[in-house]
Amino acid sequence: MARLSSIENNKRRQRLIASKAKSRAALNAVVHNKSTNFEDRMAAVLKLAEMPRNSSRVRYRNRCELTGRPRGFYRKFRMSRISLREYASAGLLPGVTKASW
Repeated sequence: MARLSSIENNKRRQRLIASKAKSRAALNAVVHNKSTNFEDRMAAVLKLAEMPRNSSRVRYRNRCELTGRPRGFYRKFRMSRISLREYASAGLLPGVTKASW
């Protein structure tokens, strides 16, 4: 089990990302638009720099829904490799079978 503070920090980041997504996307559109003048683009860059760092999507860490483990994460199941193996062995994941050849 991961530290609860790490899990809560990640949840807080996710909420902040969702709340600031529209304004961040609008500023990024201005920055990457080559037809706008240089001063407007630089003003948008400065506004982006003033936004909270945790409102950026790259700061969010994928974590296991069950244990909070940050590594060995399977996106399709939203769980870590350890939890995936336990649930698959118990037959709790539909369509997942143990490989044998």
